[in-house]
Amino acid sequence: MSKNVFDVAIIGYGPAGATLANLLGHYGLSVLLLEREAEIYPLPRAIHFDGEVMRVFETAGLRREVEAISRPGLKGMYFNNAAGETLLIRAGTSERGPHGCATNHYFHQPELEVVLREGLRRYPQVQVRTRHEVMYIEDCAEYATLQVKDLQTGQSHTVQARFVVGCDGARSLTRKAIGTTMVDLGLHQPWLVFDVRLKADVTGLPDHTVQHCDPARPMTYCNVTGNRRRWEIMLMPGDDPEQLVQPETLWKLVSKWITPEQADIERAVIYTFHSVIAQTWRKGRVFLAGDSAHQTPPFLGQGMCAAIRDASNLAWKLEAVLRGRAQDDLLETYGSERAPHVHAFIDLAVKLGDIIQTTDPQAARERDAKFKAGQPEIFQFPAPRLGPGVWRGERVPVAQVFPQPMLADGRLLDSVLGLNFAVIGESSVLDSVSDVTRELWQAQGAVVLPARDPEVRTWFEQQGLRAVVIRPDRYILGTAQTGAELDSISALLPVAVALVH
Repeated sequence: MSKNVFDVAIIGYGPAGATLANLLGHYGLSVLLLEREAEIYPLPRAIHFDGEVMRVFETAGLRREVEAISRPGLKGMYFNNAAGETLLIRAGTSERGPHGCATNHYFHQPELEVVLREGLRRYPQVQVRTRHEVMYIEDCAEYATLQVKDLQTGQSHTVQARFVVGCDGARSLTRKAIGTTMVDLGLHQPWLVFDVRLKADVTGLPDHTVQHCDPARPMTYCNVTGNRRRWEIMLMPGDDPEQLVQPETLWKLVSKWITPEQADIERAVIYTFHSVIAQTWRKGRVFLAGDSAHQTPPFLGQGMCAAIRDASNLAWKLEAVLRGRAQDDLLETYGSERAPHVHAFIDLAVKLGDIIQTTDPQAARERDAKFKAGQPEIFQFPAPRLGPGVWRGERVPVAQVFPQPMLADGRLLDSVLGLNFAVIGESSVLDSVSDVTRELWQAQGAVVLPARDPEVRTWFEQQGLRAVVIRPDRYILGTAQTGAELDSISALLPVAVALVH
């Protein structure tokens, strides 16, 4: 392969593309990032990520930097009716949760993008070209060819890469290039997103996210970070979009909570919230990730989270294939695993949207009566299983994320694992595997840990398990009760292909 051919070309330098580049850079792969814009978009966009996503940032070696520009969510998300009564609560805590951190985090997207871009300075083999627009993509036998226009000079040139990942948003050129369409999951609703910066403390503003399920005007309030606050306001029949974004209208809409004297407007824009997912996530050497592959309404705060999960799932698979440890069909499992997983999150977001967006007064009364029949319902953040792919086992927790315990020496598990596979189990099971399995572990560079730490032992006891194999994206590849079962699960490691062939 020519030295002029990159391992991976990434189109789009937002959170998904930058995270993927950090993970691939850590693996030592050559990466080209192409972005048409000159600078980071300076205004707020995404504002929430969950504990699993913090683990991805941790794996990328950026947890400390991300923690410095974000805040942990304190109380989750409350769904209140027009009378202010709480109907439903999405649980949340700022304490150490199952992922070794708070369950929810809030941030200002431009600050996160700075962290991710600064992280790439660690990897000289990662090149970034801003003000470069991809005009077309051609999938060839040994590599993909991209025609790229330098928007500063107006000149065009071609670049080659073994694989291409389109992190280029809802209007994705990459999606058009692979010829796929978006499956409509049923929700398309315009909302006004209104961001402000407080001039001083404002009494009465909640310190957590509130969904105001008022049929007269559904709204969402978010305590973002620092002095930033956000209202998302559903458009109603008869609304004039141009008038709605005018300052005098904006302040009237939120006059219950705040006045123009207390805050400055940072942004006001109307979005249509969509629920769609691509039929195909890969064609040949070209992949979709992030908004190019799926779009979700924000009622669960999972838009950017899903994109980061895409990056985490795809990175280790690309590395295994590019290093010759796995055959190309491993990459087919990217879409097969991720599509059902993100579909589950979108479905839940749509259901929550149905609760919030109820505008018929009688339907709202019936909704309130149903929820008020008992105490406010509390639901935990979902943990769907991956779709069919690189895992084996019929029962939970296989194909779910392994929790991040605190080890006896005070370290969190992920700080030990890095971007490696891991085998954790009782010593008697680990000691009883075959020599072939030990060779697989060594060749894969898997971290092998006896289940001695108290929190680890507790999890094994709760699950009724004796051994587990964990992937670099922290999803459970398989579980075992015996050495023979652990042999069988270990045969799924990508390196097995190289050793056999």
